[in-house]
Amino acid sequence: MKASRSQFLVSIRNHKKKKKKKKKKKKKKNCSILPFTWELTSLNLQFTPTKMAESSSSSSRNPQIRHDPINNKWVVFSPTRSKRPSDFKSKSPVSDPTRTHPQECPFCIGHEHECAPEIFRVFDNSDPYKWSIRVIQNLYPALSRDIRPDNPGAEKGPEFGVVTGFGFHDVVIESPTHPVHLSDLTGSGVGEVIMAYKKRVLQICDFDSIKYVQVFKNHGASAGASMSHSHSQIIALPIVPPSTSSRLAATKEYFERNGRCILCEVPRKELVVHESRHFLSIVPFAASYAFEIWIIPRNHSIHFHDIDKETADDLGGLLKLMLKKMAKQLNNPPYNFMIHTSPLNIDNSYLSSSHWFLQIVPQLTVLAGFEVATGCHINPVFPEDAANILRNVDVEDTENILRDVHVEDG
Repeated sequence: MKASRSQFLVSIRNHKKKKKKKKKKKKKKNCSILPFTWELTSLNLQFTPTKMAESSSSSSRNPQIRHDPINNKWVVFSPTRSKRPSDFKSKSPVSDPTRTHPQECPFCIGHEHECAPEIFRVFDNSDPYKWSIRVIQNLYPALSRDIRPDNPGAEKGPEFGVVTGFGFHDVVIESPTHPVHLSDLTGSGVGEVIMAYKKRVLQICDFDSIKYVQVFKNHGASAGASMSHSHSQIIALPIVPPSTSSRLAATKEYFERNGRCILCEVPRKELVVHESRHFLSIVPFAASYAFEIWIIPRNHSIHFHDIDKETADDLGGLLKLMLKKMAKQLNNPPYNFMIHTSPLNIDNSYLSSSHWFLQIVPQLTVLAGFEVATGCHINPVFPEDAANILRNVDVEDTENILRDVHVEDG
């Protein structure tokens, strides 16, 4: 009986040892599944998986709040509010213009008499009697060019809280034919549109009362376009917008603290979508919107209207490529793009820190009460994931797009 009892106790001990070994093995296996690193940035402690599969990238990460040092605001990244980043598609894609072409469109060639007065036109290189771009007055302008601007001594002005609504509101018709969108033009064709922007801004510079000129494009009804014919707009203001003043102050503060322009800095590789000779396209570190893209001049440039033809063509090719990638990946979403430049008469103290760029915003989400109340946007897609997806979108005619303006593949 004693022998059998001791044997029984030994077998129990051996069984317990085997159990402990199994537990240790399981723990090691769990550790090997999570190869994470921690990266300390200047703004926060950022959690970054070293090997991150697309299907589990954003959805497996915790919410994060990032500071945008260029616009001096905070953005909430909440990946749990979305599907996989690659599943993001527009719920209201822009319809095919060939199917919705109205019989009478005032922007189409042959209907010029139905539009507001023309400012200038750009002629087609292949046909001197045919225009390719027209710049006209807006038939329903936000500001009036027909009233007198405020006199410097008048008891009106920003310091009094009231400014006379003098200004310019123009339309740039990008093509004479209805079915052609901006992204359907060649890279140099988009460059011609950009040069038309420049020409009009330079004309407006002659008016001393104009402080800032905003170039922008609304594509699709839900992005604010009232006409389906491809066009963009220019509004010249007698004030500097608050968002521009905030950006100038934030970039100047960064320059004074670090001794360099923040937009001249080379962005993190994982945020870059594409590169050209003169520009970088990136998803910003603290993007306010899902799949937002910035196109930034490589060299320090204060005003957009300093652009030359070669640089405009280069920008045109890269802008076309980004619009093509966005349309293919996101189901042809409505979008806005805006050129963020410097005030016309910028103070010398901002020359080293102010740097213009073009922002593209696909309309995929709707601003709600939280965003309106706080000014903090909620973005369901981390910028690194958005950049990776856009980088890998295969555009069939990429080689032709790039060859047209000698863009180098990044």
